[in-house]
Amino acid sequence: MNTLFPGRIVRTLHESVDWVVFSSAITLAFLGAVTMHGFSDATSFSSRQVTWIALGASLTFLFASLDLRFLRRTATVTTLYSAGIFILLALLFIAEPFQGARSWFAIGPIAIQPADPFKIILIATLAKYFSRRHVEIANVRHVIISGVYVFIPVFLIFLQPDFGTAVIVGAIWFGMVLLSGISKKHLFILFCAGVALVLSLWIFVFEPYQKDRIITFLHPTADIQGAGYNAYQSTVAIGSGEVVGKGIGYGTQSKLRFLPEYQTDFIFAAFAEEWGFVGVLLVLFLYGTILVRLLGIAARSATNFDSLFIAGVVILFTAHILIHTGMNMGLLPVTGIPLPFMSYGGSHLMTEFVALGIIFSMRRYARSVHRDETKNEYLGYAS
Repeated sequence: MNTLFPGRIVRTLHESVDWVVFSSAITLAFLGAVTMHGFSDATSFSSRQVTWIALGASLTFLFASLDLRFLRRTATVTTLYSAGIFILLALLFIAEPFQGARSWFAIGPIAIQPADPFKIILIATLAKYFSRRHVEIANVRHVIISGVYVFIPVFLIFLQPDFGTAVIVGAIWFGMVLLSGISKKHLFILFCAGVALVLSLWIFVFEPYQKDRIITFLHPTADIQGAGYNAYQSTVAIGSGEVVGKGIGYGTQSKLRFLPEYQTDFIFAAFAEEWGFVGVLLVLFLYGTILVRLLGIAARSATNFDSLFIAGVVILFTAHILIHTGMNMGLLPVTGIPLPFMSYGGSHLMTEFVALGIIFSMRRYARSVHRDETKNEYLGYAS
């Protein structure tokens, strides 16, 4: 019995895990940890990050070995969404402010950011909604209803305030709406609504420092010593890496603290300075491998829910990659978005590895989904 149990676990993981995706994610994570280790005064970042990586990998294997088909049930998704909204609301009243934001629950030495796992919950919610109504997506009411599901958490995250995470949540919704087959007319209406929303946020919501970041984006050299300092130092770090980089531990922008938040918001710039253009190509290749193979898994999924969920995770990763690298290169405003698998932090890293574990579980059980279940989902009968 004892000899069979480990063998069953090995067979389960072999059937579930896409080892190319997992290996690429682990490689990215360790590249980030190695970059942090090169900072003379921040070796604790790298040691803690290695611990988070180990925990994340364990969670991937755990979720990959479970039968998670219950996530397709409406009751499960509704419960998770309601619990997530309650926790985000509780943050505003219970959490202690950190750097001016109520975004974390502190449990001893560990700080948890609930908005990170909620992204996965939201993807599951939208995947369930659109998987049952994709044939009716031309009806604008489904776009509006799904928008309400997203507006509630976006509003709560804005109140923390956490503009960067709110943008990511909005990107998830927009991407999944597009995948669901929205009409061009509704897309135009959506674009106009987005413009109106941005103008309203500028007038009524954005704090002065957030407006400064956007103004600096439009005029990056206007205030190098002030609002534009971070973006300017980031571009200097990337440019100074040249072709092969300065070497691990020799990134002067990070070591001399010219580059702020080098372990989180500007890990891409810190890595590029030490590893150069060659290292950047390696990182982009690894991200591309993950995204392409996840899309392949989505294309082979047996149900709409699985396909949309995996596509939602791809949108999540892509949004983080594009916004993080864009702000590091001075192409986008600085919004404090971590780089998947590479930036320091437990909450986002655990979320990313759990997302892979859920996808691997879906990959394993895709073969066992009955034809009638798939047909019922297409017709909208699935529970």
